Amino acid sequence: MPNHHTDVPHLTLAYLWARAWRLRHDVAAPAAMIGASNFFELAVAVAISLFGLESGAALATVVGVLVEVPVMLTLVRIANATRGYFPE
Repeated sequence: MPNHHTDVPHLTLAYLWARAWRLRHDVAAPAAMIGASNFFELAVAVAISLFGLESGAALATVVGVLVEVPVMLTLVRIANATRGYFPE
């Protein structure tokens, strides 16, 4: 199940703390992205392993990844657009 409703607040919080700590953008943005991710690849593998390839659980985790990708790409775009707020 997609968790983009939690990714956005987690990324925002991590990104703002990184700015407060005066981290460079090339450190802050990836750190916030990694901190906000939900390891959907692992969720897909576990669902397939436990419930089989034909199960609804496996389908739900795959659909979750498909929804999550555009959300994370949007967050990457926002992070790149705010690069100027971070020290060099």
